[in-house]
Amino acid sequence: MVSPDPSTVRFAGPWRHHDVRANGVRLHAVECADQPRTDRPLVLLMHGFGEFWWSWRHQLPALTAAGYRAVAVDLRGYGDSDKPPRGYDGWTLAGDTDGLIRALGHADATIVGHADGGLVGWATATLHPRSVRSMVVIASPHPQALKDASLRDPAQRKAFLAGFLRAQIPRTAERDLIRDDGAMIEEMMRKNAGLRWPTTDDFADTAARNRSAIQIAGVAHSSLEYRRWAFRSQFRPDGSRFLELMDKRLQIPVLAVRGELDTYIRRPTLAASAKWAAHLDLTEIADSGHYAHQESPDEVNRRLIEFAGR
Repeated sequence: MVSPDPSTVRFAGPWRHHDVRANGVRLHAVECADQPRTDRPLVLLMHGFGEFWWSWRHQLPALTAAGYRAVAVDLRGYGDSDKPPRGYDGWTLAGDTDGLIRALGHADATIVGHADGGLVGWATATLHPRSVRSMVVIASPHPQALKDASLRDPAQRKAFLAGFLRAQIPRTAERDLIRDDGAMIEEMMRKNAGLRWPTTDDFADTAARNRSAIQIAGVAHSSLEYRRWAFRSQFRPDGSRFLELMDKRLQIPVLAVRGELDTYIRRPTLAASAKWAAHLDLTEIADSGHYAHQESPDEVNRRLIEFAGR
């Protein structure tokens, strides 16, 4: 099987694709403006597991029109960004984001992260507090809140832990992700979305793009490394040290967004993140599941712009 070229995620359209070097890697970034607007507040958009910058296709133009410099990035190991064999630990990923903000010409940013991208956001805001002025997390609890719920809440454990543990199996997990042209990615999306989005042409198009992107050489392995480090580090000193550093209460504004129909991340798990964020607002999006920003983009955009403008 010939893997898709990484450049296949550089879709034509109202997008400007460019490469940014930060923290020793090249990251693929996308925005709507023809020229960088460093005079505008930066909003940095970070995707979740098994996706890439396309997840933010609805937010990029809306935030740009509202006066922000909205930039979506392929995280380390995804899309057309570099895919080094290592560097998927919390410290390095937070360093990527901190370096990216500065490489884009800004002192700080509002970070918007979904799922794994939100976990990177939590790490960045905690380890590099000067770089993050506010944060929006979509279906992405604080790492300690997610760990606690997975151990103590049977419903959250049932929803989250099986897939998380399957990701730990070397080679087998990679083969599962790319089998049948990435069918597992679409299955995951369909299972975790609400009832409405999977019936639309937008879902079919997005699933096809994500299935292709997961087959880019190195992406399946790199995406799983995020979850492997999160698991394996629990039994090593670096994991204990990381959670110790993460055990700080943020003082920045945090908006936690959850689709009301999300069966993957439960409301109590996300709400428990308030222990680590002094100014956390939790809001839910009707008729949406795990991908609220794609399932109900107009409503999510309204809340993002309202929050960013406070």
